[in-house]
Amino acid sequence: MSKRARTSKLIRWAIAVTVFLGLAGAATLYGLRAWKEITGVKQEVIPTAKVLRGDVTLEVTARGELRGGNPEMLIAPLTGGLDMHLTSMKESGEPVKAGEVVAEFDTTEQEYKLREAEADLAETEQKLIQARAQKEAQEEEDKYALLKAESDVTLAELDVRKNPLLPTLTARQNTLALEGAKDHLTQLQHNLANRKATSDAAIAIQEAARGKTVSQATTARRNIEAMTLKATRDGYFSIRQNTSQNMMFFGMTLPDYQVGDTVRPGMAVAEIPDLKNWEVAANISELDRGHISVGQRTGVRIVAIPGHVYKARVKDMGGTSGSPWDRHFECKIAIEDPTVELRPGMSSNIVITTDEMKGVLSLPAQALFESDGKTFVYLQTPAGFIARSVSLVRRNEMRVVLTGLDEGQSVALANPTLSAKKKAGGGAMQSLPK
Repeated sequence: MSKRARTSKLIRWAIAVTVFLGLAGAATLYGLRAWKEITGVKQEVIPTAKVLRGDVTLEVTARGELRGGNPEMLIAPLTGGLDMHLTSMKESGEPVKAGEVVAEFDTTEQEYKLREAEADLAETEQKLIQARAQKEAQEEEDKYALLKAESDVTLAELDVRKNPLLPTLTARQNTLALEGAKDHLTQLQHNLANRKATSDAAIAIQEAARGKTVSQATTARRNIEAMTLKATRDGYFSIRQNTSQNMMFFGMTLPDYQVGDTVRPGMAVAEIPDLKNWEVAANISELDRGHISVGQRTGVRIVAIPGHVYKARVKDMGGTSGSPWDRHFECKIAIEDPTVELRPGMSSNIVITTDEMKGVLSLPAQALFESDGKTFVYLQTPAGFIARSVSLVRRNEMRVVLTGLDEGQSVALANPTLSAKKKAGGGAMQSLPK
């Protein structure tokens, strides 16, 4: 074999060994990475925060929606307990004028009742006319019968006067005829009184039936008129949430009313706030309820009007609602210095200063943990994180003021024992201070 051939063979062997070693190294690297991913071996970094001493201004912040104040409620009319269906309705936020139709309900059922009542009314009126005519005809007949009976009594009395001149048998017959005429007259007078009472009762029944049908027709007309809702003042149309349906699930937000929805009588489907009084409706955490009171001063910033802070005060605090992990209440805040730029539906930010504390220890709110009535933090030490009991002084959504720690100490912003407890199958109380 020549020298050139041996050199070429050595080069090919060197290249093959190099490629083999490269592939082996890459396989080893990727194998180690895969093993780490499979075994879950990775370093978890726990975020921390230092205990700070200083002045803390506790504020409640929330986002809200601007709307008019002193709203006029639009109520579904009381129509005898029957549900109604919305057939037309203004768009939410649309301006309206006094007397303008803003919503309508389906009147088919009431129109049917009206036609039925009008038909019954016509029938009862005919029956009333017939009863009165029958009474008048009966009275004429009774008058004639009464006159005839009275005439028979008079003639019988004349015949009785002749009895002294007549035979005894004839005189006796005249006397019996007079008694019979008088009995017939008495019976006829009694019957006439009964027939008159009966006729009057029949007419009264027909008049009562007529009054009932008139009332039914009037009620149907009134219902039809009431099923067209009109604005009684200038403002804007605001649709309310649909609470007529049995569709509320735990923590679910109800939809607004819309055309085609079924509405129970007496339910508020919309409202017309005026444009002279403005207020902001904001949902605030239940934790801050105890630090807010009606009449408390606050500031309101409208997103669409930057650079201007409106003076406002807390007007009303509603009931608590929401899921157990997100309890909140609606807070209404009245703006005291409105401007012409305000429009319904504008987004706003509110800031309520609830307290100013001097020289206190504070931490971010997420550094505080609570369980089984205990309040604690995870203090960072050279040996790791340990649970340390603390006393809570005040809190809001952003920061907590507490005692039981020293300034400058570091605490965890997340539970450092969570992954370890999952692996060990331990419970939550394993991390609590004893």
